[in-house]
Amino acid sequence: MEARSEYHYLFKVVLIGDSHVGKSSLLLRHSEKTFKDNYLSTIGVDFKLTDVYIDDSHVKLQIWDTAGQERFRTVINGYYRGSDGVIVVFDKTDRESFEHVDGWINEVDKYATQNPAKILVGNKSDMPPVVDTAEGLRKAEKYKMDYIETSAKEPFQVDQLFDILATKMIKNGGKERKGGDRIGNREKTRKWICC
Repeated sequence: MEARSEYHYLFKVVLIGDSHVGKSSLLLRHSEKTFKDNYLSTIGVDFKLTDVYIDDSHVKLQIWDTAGQERFRTVINGYYRGSDGVIVVFDKTDRESFEHVDGWINEVDKYATQNPAKILVGNKSDMPPVVDTAEGLRKAEKYKMDYIETSAKEPFQVDQLFDILATKMIKNGGKERKGGDRIGNREKTRKWICC
């Protein structure tokens, strides 16, 4: 296997959705293989680098975990620019978060500077659902997106989520980047906190 600093693709991914749908928990489960029952709401935007392997390609993901609160919406809109992939998350136990999916997707379509690969995620599948699988599939089909159900707690299909998105971004015209890590150490640890 290649050295960790070597990669073939580098993609910017934005995690969006209402507050408390489990965006940060999904990212923590994927990046650190852990889960916290009492996770604090993200303030502004958080950032992590993760690695996935698709076939023989090492894919580095720059994942921006955004706050779901309305007061951060104008700040978050800037993160859509230049994104290669967008993960839209709703909570399967919260119908309101599902109903807000349309608004989140409209914001991506409005502010993204390119056509990012998108995936719809029904999270908290370990709990009794209010939104069933068929509804999630219909919503995804409406926007021509893939749909996956996950549980950061269990864990269930969290790594598969990022593998599916990475595969879509490669097929969406990802440019192969040969060589080492070009984003630098400063970017690796950057966290952005608003107001």
